[in-house]
Amino acid sequence: MKIPTGKTGTPMGEPAIVIEHLYKQFGNNIVLNDFNLTLQKEENMVVLGKSGAGKSVLIKCIIGLLRPDKGKIIVGADDVTKLTHEELDRVRSKMGFLFQGNALYDSMTVRENLEFPLRRHWIDVTQKQVDDMVAEVLENVGLAQTADLMPAELSGGMQKRIALARTMILKPEIILYDEPTTGLDPVTAREIDKLILSLQEKYHTSSIIISHDMNCVKTTADRVILLLDGKCYAEGTYQELEQSADENIKQFFE
Repeated sequence: MKIPTGKTGTPMGEPAIVIEHLYKQFGNNIVLNDFNLTLQKEENMVVLGKSGAGKSVLIKCIIGLLRPDKGKIIVGADDVTKLTHEELDRVRSKMGFLFQGNALYDSMTVRENLEFPLRRHWIDVTQKQVDDMVAEVLENVGLAQTADLMPAELSGGMQKRIALARTMILKPEIILYDEPTTGLDPVTAREIDKLILSLQEKYHTSSIIISHDMNCVKTTADRVILLLDGKCYAEGTYQELEQSADENIKQFFE
């Protein structure tokens, strides 16, 4: 496999995630079938695939919400498939997960939503530090004045930004995005794409992005993976896959 490069063409360093021979089956439905993937540090990787191909199952396995039947998922130095619940929580503190539906708590203010991961992981910080962290992530997503609002008072695009701010408050090394632009108008979707890139540049994050939005794929991806029949069917840059003559690949770029 050729060494992936970032958008500047600079070769990327050591892996952030290594997935080896991953299998996941539900009844007679084999979703992941000897799936292999390596995400390099500071790389944005987009996983493409048809509905039901196993993209969401893949990221749920990575974060430990699902246990694979076989295979390894190495995050840093840990195989998450073999960790206890307590050990898994420690690894999860290094990963952010942006849910497709945002998963904001309706009964909490924006500030309380952002503080929740700090309480959940028992981070030892003072209230002043918490306030500073909340202010920083709100500034990063361009919503500095929304701390005391309720999610229902925000537009869909603003809710997505707050969800992303909550994902970033622990400064994770890895972010998993599940359809980050679904349901957004084209202008707002482009803003989210740019925000993903700016956060990658500022915090040097490594990301796996699940997306059907080809504008999002083209804008954010250092490398694109096609998940087909449970396997990593193809990989390359957006431009490389766009030029492919393979019908299984071409259908996504037409």
